[in-house]
Amino acid sequence: MLFNLICNYSFGEFMRQTVDSFWQFTGFYNCEWTNLVMLAVGCFFVWLAIKKNFEPLLLVPIGFGMLIGNIPFQEGMEIGIYEPGSVLNILYNGVEKGWYPPLIFLGIGAMTDFSALLANPKLMIIGACAQFGIFGAYMLSLLCGFDPLSAGCVAIIGGADGPTAIFTTSKLNPDLLGAVAVSAYSYMALIPLIQPPIMRMLTSKEERLIKMKPARVVSQNEKILFPIVGVVLTCFVVPSGIPLLGMLFFGNLLRESGVTTRLAKTASNAMTDIITILLGLTVGASTQADKFLNLDTLKIFGLGFVAFIIASCAGVLSVKIFNLFLKKDKRINPLIGNAGVSAVPMAARISNNLGLEYDPSNYLLMHAMGPNVAGVIGSAVAAGVLLSFLG
Repeated sequence: MLFNLICNYSFGEFMRQTVDSFWQFTGFYNCEWTNLVMLAVGCFFVWLAIKKNFEPLLLVPIGFGMLIGNIPFQEGMEIGIYEPGSVLNILYNGVEKGWYPPLIFLGIGAMTDFSALLANPKLMIIGACAQFGIFGAYMLSLLCGFDPLSAGCVAIIGGADGPTAIFTTSKLNPDLLGAVAVSAYSYMALIPLIQPPIMRMLTSKEERLIKMKPARVVSQNEKILFPIVGVVLTCFVVPSGIPLLGMLFFGNLLRESGVTTRLAKTASNAMTDIITILLGLTVGASTQADKFLNLDTLKIFGLGFVAFIIASCAGVLSVKIFNLFLKKDKRINPLIGNAGVSAVPMAARISNNLGLEYDPSNYLLMHAMGPNVAGVIGSAVAAGVLLSFLG
């Protein structure tokens, strides 16, 4: 009888300890309110992507990554993105060490037609002016108490280019990667909400109705020479931009050479899709609540928004100033100024949609692609400048 009692007690104690130990490993036991906040944000991103169709190729991986990165767990299990040796940490290495962004730029180059820019080279100025958002945000970041390296990370959000923001931050201050990346991609996805009010506010009805002449036809030789001349000129000015600019122009040469079609298709489709999945998922997972929810993150989101506003305004206003020196029949529609930010082709589509809203026969898409692709180059050059004097 006594033996049975002892056995029953030992078994009962064993089961209690086992259940208690299991409970301590569950997410319910380790959950904090901050985890719930970030899980809600992740669900919101997925909802925006699926229900509102806001850049689903970006927001679905990022939003789901937030869910993965914010499921609570006990430290030491080697599953978290910041735990060395975990699968997520290995995949995150491409973000932390900055080798995902150049591969994305290779794909962008392979899928981008620079004809609109080559047909009207003065549109490059609009793309350059839009980069004022970066340098304006840099000064504001310093005033808000960020050190120079962190200020550079925040400022690059104004370029509206996620890969460029990630690459720059990985070199200057990797601790800010999650906040900067999510901020940059969030504002890129919200372009349809952010830019139209700015464009309406800064332009008159007469300006919105300006019709631009059809662009000239660009020869194949020009298209082939552009990436060669472009990489030499830009990288001589900012050698620190070689990883981004070199891959961008290389991808474009694959597209335009006419003899590397297979490579161009691979770079612009399968490879870009794979890297986008890995980049979005790991960026989302890097928003682990204990690393992400702090005052600096709020400052980064606020300053990133200001940078984006400055960039959009600078692009539109630069066209208005430009028009003061052009003949009436050669004026540029200021609605394409917003496309000077690097969000290709989202910003150009907004220019076109707003133009059609005021005149159903005024198609601005091809004209807007000029400053839009110039913005890609401009943001990479701006990143190279920041890395040159801060890196």
